[in-house]
Amino acid sequence: MDKFDRIFELHQLFASRRCSVTLKTVQAELGCSESTARRAIHQLRDTLGAPLVYDPDRKGYHYDTAGEPLYELPGLWFNAEELHALLAAQQLLDNLQPGILTPHILPLKKRLQGLLARRHGGHPDIGRRIRILQMATRPTEMKHFRQIASAVLQRRQLCILYHGRERDQTTERTVSPQRLIHYRSNWYLDAWCHLRNELRSFALDRLQPVETLTTPADDISEQQLDAHYTESYGIFAGSPSHTAHLRFTPQAARWVADEQWHPQQQG
Repeated sequence: MDKFDRIFELHQLFASRRCSVTLKTVQAELGCSESTARRAIHQLRDTLGAPLVYDPDRKGYHYDTAGEPLYELPGLWFNAEELHALLAAQQLLDNLQPGILTPHILPLKKRLQGLLARRHGGHPDIGRRIRILQMATRPTEMKHFRQIASAVLQRRQLCILYHGRERDQTTERTVSPQRLIHYRSNWYLDAWCHLRNELRSFALDRLQPVETLTTPADDISEQQLDAHYTESYGIFAGSPSHTAHLRFTPQAARWVADEQWHPQQQG
């Protein structure tokens, strides 16, 4: 554990405890020696200004906020999960096609790269060494993406041309966009289809917006959207009518047991 992670974990330890934390507990939680634990405590208190006080009666340390807001570490501090999120954001930005957003995105990308480099010992090639791979990505026209995203946020109906793969037909529809979804490396539009009078999901790579209408989009409640999409997204449309029971060989089960495939799965 490097000093950044040690300070982060130490802060989390004190922030989550209401009672004093002994030096031995700090050593156990950080997995370090007494001298290293003392250095981390001094750095957190003296260098970073944490309201850390020692209680001689309980022989431990605690945050003394005295009614003040909970202390937060200054600047940028993140753990492995947050690093993953930053890298994902950076690579999603890298995968955007050139367009009108490029001059606005470039400073953000440089800022992310600088933060990641400073956080991890000044290594400028962290993006080369840690990768988030996408699979089966289907390209989307950036001009279409911008128009659709704008309609979603501005709550305006869209007139679209949609080419369905199953029937190999193109239809013109008016839809009330609800959500943009990035699912398994591809973008989808969840929308109320006024042609079919029901909720539908449209793959953006098969969708061409014709016109953003001035008509306000019909809003569907979060509960209704979740009930329709959450349990079946990417498999089939609508609420599931049956429950699948799957059996695996003992060898395959060792992998499957640790994987979350469905929000309602059991076993």
